[in-house]
Amino acid sequence: MSEERRRGVDLFNEAWRLMETREDDDRLLHITHASRYHWGEAEECTPANLARGEWQVSRVYTVLGRAEPAIWHAHRCLEHCEQNGIGDWDLAYAYEALARAHALARDGEGAERKSKARGAGEAIGDPQEREHFGEDYATL
Repeated sequence: MSEERRRGVDLFNEAWRLMETREDDDRLLHITHASRYHWGEAEECTPANLARGEWQVSRVYTVLGRAEPAIWHAHRCLEHCEQNGIGDWDLAYAYEALARAHALARDGEGAERKSKARGAGEAIGDPQEREHFGEDYATL
């Protein structure tokens, strides 16, 4: 594993911890962007890694109540999926991110995105991943 990938993974995991504890929102935001950056610099980075990084950045902005950047990063996540033929779990979560961010913005697009997320979630091949997605979807 390259040093960049290791940093990206470690920061991704730390961002999850900070999202759960909310002990330092500034640190959370910077760590999440740093994770996405390091993933993007890793030689073994895939388009799915980029999509997942953008998804996490979007989720953090949603947690912080910042709709505009949450929507922007959710769109980036979806773009990585669409441009690279990524489906299944990643596509479902791209729509989940858009639904969550648009719901925060209260701009009327949340319901359409939620419907797309539900459809993509139902198409997830792995039953455990489908169940996990369903749990997240229920929080929309």
